[in-house]
Amino acid sequence: MPKTPTDGPAQPRLFAANLFDGFGPSRFRPANEPVVGRKFRSKQPSRLKKQVRTHAPRTPGVYGMIDERGRLVYIGKAKNLRARLLSYFRENSRDPKAGKIIRHTRVLVWEQIGDELAALLRELELIQTLRPKFNVLGVPGHQRHHYICVGKSPAPYVFVTNKPTGKELGVYGPLVIRHKSEDAARRLNDWFKLRDCPQTVPLSFSDQPELFSQDHAAKCLRFELGSCRGPCAGACSRNEYGVGVRSAKGFLEGRDRSILAKLKRLMDDAAAGFEFEKATALRDRLQALEWLDARLSLLRQARTKNSFVYPLEGHDGRERWYMIHRGQVRAVCFTPTTDTERSAASALIASTFSGGVASPILIGGAVDSVLLVVAWFRKNKGEDAKLMTNHAANEKCVIASV
Repeated sequence: MPKTPTDGPAQPRLFAANLFDGFGPSRFRPANEPVVGRKFRSKQPSRLKKQVRTHAPRTPGVYGMIDERGRLVYIGKAKNLRARLLSYFRENSRDPKAGKIIRHTRVLVWEQIGDELAALLRELELIQTLRPKFNVLGVPGHQRHHYICVGKSPAPYVFVTNKPTGKELGVYGPLVIRHKSEDAARRLNDWFKLRDCPQTVPLSFSDQPELFSQDHAAKCLRFELGSCRGPCAGACSRNEYGVGVRSAKGFLEGRDRSILAKLKRLMDDAAAGFEFEKATALRDRLQALEWLDARLSLLRQARTKNSFVYPLEGHDGRERWYMIHRGQVRAVCFTPTTDTERSAASALIASTFSGGVASPILIGGAVDSVLLVVAWFRKNKGEDAKLMTNHAANEKCVIASV
């Protein structure tokens, strides 16, 4: 069975095709919680089904499917392991992917988890670490993480990229649904009159001295339409162009959201004046920027404000403290009931909630971890009433020990 978990993140495998030798450690399991799980081997799905029906518990957990070459090909999570695993053997109701996975399966392995949140976290941890074939293949490109950035001198503008370089003036995200991000970036450039032309286009500001007089003609229609300040035509100074850059950053950072109110007012005025085509165009622009604003607001809150201790009772009746710092679950322990446990919990709180300023960019597994926590509290309304600050949780440890 899996190796005994220890506190701390799982280490990545050297090769994706390594033979499966256990799920490994997890930072989402209390240090003193034993691993409970099973492994069954058979070439015949009917025998695997019989083992699931006989032995699989009706508890949350994660499961793995291993092929004939001993490679882990799929990881899943379940609120009820028995029900979820049996669904793979129902030929008339399972989806095509489930049928394909079970045809490749020669070994079934599962690990029981304390509660549904822990199962979600453990599944994500294992997928990121082990990268099973059927979990990572075929992920649509529009769902991959990307960022909206402001940068690219000498006339910065808003653009979308998968990999910020660190030289940008601002990086915002991560986001998914790339076509929506690109639409929002285009509309921001139009509104704040920023260029979006290739870096190869020569630029010249009106306050930039020149040795020789040159004819600077606009390279696209945006200048003629009034949606670009025209740095390619020398039509603006650096300071005039910088006003638009600073305004775009103000919106993306949530400091100035007045653009949304202005667009709403213009849309209403156009509709009231029976200019329905104009009103429709303004509505589309407003919806694109409202979508972006909502997602960036959510991520800002997760990174800067979502720091707390979340008590959650598991299927076994034991309560666990999830220590969530800057939107990510950093550590888990059982709710302390003895002086020894309270002392250990207090030390864990101190180490979890220490640290400097949050990084403006989420990378790697941090992206999915933050989004998972946000989705959990969206789905489970009222759970936020249980939350404790790290100071309140620490006081419980100290007061009870006195």
